[in-house]
Amino acid sequence: MTTFEDHPLRYALANELHARPFPQLAAPCRAIFLAVKHPVDAASRDKDADRKHLCALLDRHGASHPNPDATHWSGQIGKYYLKWEQHTEFVTYTVFMEGLGERPFDPVDFGVFPEDWLTEAPGVRVTSAMVRIEPRPSDEEITNKVEDWFVAESLAISRVLDDEAVVAADFRIDSAGHTRIAVFPSANTGARRIGRVVQRLCEIETYKSMSMLGLARVRAMSSELGQIDGQLTSLISNMTQHDAQPEEVLEGLLKISAHLENLQAQSSFRFGATGAYEAIVNQRIEVLREGRFAGRQTFAEFMMRRYDPAMRTVKSSESRLASMGERAIRAAQLLQTRVDVDRSAQNQALLESMDRRADLQLRLQETVEGLSVVAISYYAVSLASYVLAPLGKTVGMEKTTLTALVTLPVVLIVYLAIRRIRNQVH
Repeated sequence: MTTFEDHPLRYALANELHARPFPQLAAPCRAIFLAVKHPVDAASRDKDADRKHLCALLDRHGASHPNPDATHWSGQIGKYYLKWEQHTEFVTYTVFMEGLGERPFDPVDFGVFPEDWLTEAPGVRVTSAMVRIEPRPSDEEITNKVEDWFVAESLAISRVLDDEAVVAADFRIDSAGHTRIAVFPSANTGARRIGRVVQRLCEIETYKSMSMLGLARVRAMSSELGQIDGQLTSLISNMTQHDAQPEEVLEGLLKISAHLENLQAQSSFRFGATGAYEAIVNQRIEVLREGRFAGRQTFAEFMMRRYDPAMRTVKSSESRLASMGERAIRAAQLLQTRVDVDRSAQNQALLESMDRRADLQLRLQETVEGLSVVAISYYAVSLASYVLAPLGKTVGMEKTTLTALVTLPVVLIVYLAIRRIRNQVH
């Protein structure tokens, strides 16, 4: 048999696709859902703390612990079934209970999470939900129930999965601090399908809440963006003024660019996560294959009216921040070009001034050289006269005549010597 080596991650990656199966639920039952997020830098948090907190809950029920590097766990905790999942920014706990309880959405059910255990959580609650799954009655009974359980103005209700079930929620937080979700599966709806519906509804609630953090970030920085925008507009307007100091304007633009770059660095992860969470919310609603129930708004219509404007605000602010950064960079580049042109003009004027000074120096040097020739020639002629004076007496030539005869040759020799020296220097 031929030995063929597998990629070291082949099995781990293949098993990851099957690591988080949907729960199997039979109506009537109920589910308690909790999502916990670290308040700051959740993506880089200590994820071992999440597992330790899970183990603290499991120890209270004598349940087995997950693997040290596990990102999900499911199993019995006493008479209930727990499903735990660890995500990039948060962890979720879902507890499934048989039966419907004494009253709908009873806050007592949330007691499955002990209060002292909740206070030790390595994070804060992003959302919590109570899901009621009961056999589907008549449409009239469903209408009466949801009108009693939910706020009518916010109620979203629809038939899902080709009328296999009816789901309802108002996405409000009730007096006990939880979101309410109702599921009415038909008698022939399988346990896996019910589990998928409940899982998707919990995911819609979770990712809706997580994506709204982007809106909170936008609101926190909106006034700051407005101030920066005003400063940037003012600086760009000053660039057109002839009396503006380019260096001062450029310094202001660089400060604004650095500030905008800092804001982008601080917000880029949140904006990216918001876009990803929004896509998940829309995808989860789409796979429900909604149909209208009794003329009420569907989940998709609710999101279109209430949720989509918030997401558009986030996208608009993200685009605005990027646009402001680009404007600041372009303005700085234009101003830098203007400064470079001004400096080039100054350099040109300086070079012309240097040329004029060099020309004057050359003329002065030529004048000095001429004077030097005269001075040196004067002394050379005097020396030559003294040297040749005895010879002049021998031939009967007067000193003045002898001096006149040697003057021109001496001057020529001195001139040629000085010129040769100058050529060698240059």
